[in-house]
Amino acid sequence: MPIAFDTTGLRRHDRTTWVDPATGDQVSLTYSDLVPDLPASWDDLPELRHDLAVTTGEVGCLIEAHHVRLGDVPALFRVVKVPLPDQPSGQVFIGSFTVPKAGSSAVLELQAAERGRTGMREAVLVAQLGFDGWVLPHPYAPEVRGRLPFHRGDDPRYDAQFADHPLSRVRAWAHHVVRTARVDPAFAALPPFSPGAAGPDLHLP
Repeated sequence: MPIAFDTTGLRRHDRTTWVDPATGDQVSLTYSDLVPDLPASWDDLPELRHDLAVTTGEVGCLIEAHHVRLGDVPALFRVVKVPLPDQPSGQVFIGSFTVPKAGSSAVLELQAAERGRTGMREAVLVAQLGFDGWVLPHPYAPEVRGRLPFHRGDDPRYDAQFADHPLSRVRAWAHHVVRTARVDPAFAALPPFSPGAAGPDLHLP
């Protein structure tokens, strides 16, 4: 597969899927031989963030998106939240790394769902911070009113307070991936997705 990553603590489910038996979080690694379906130019990160926020808002909410590097290979990292399917409450948090090429892409993704009593992070933080200013305009697309709101509770500054929350687990996993994952040299050498595909070399917050 195009991306090598640390599977310590994971149980392999099939050829492309691993599960954390302690949390139920699911990691998947997929390859597509189609042109990457990105809604805007790779070179223009503000435009890409805006369009991702708009499209993701139809099903949930884009929490963050960044250009990062896996080894020395450019990748797009994003975190989204969507409602738990077929449930009256709860959310699934998805962190994904997309390595786009001119005619193909590889995606490494973690899905972490709320289990048991849902909404605890939000409830505790609303009690601490208050309702005033809880829901915020989306920083990438202020006009978006998505299916799920962009709010203060998803800020990474609160991850340490809620280390076992699915969103915190997604971000912790992402930082580990950035430090340890590597892209297969043959895949890395394929023609880039677009001119200037490297973009700015940003770091996760």
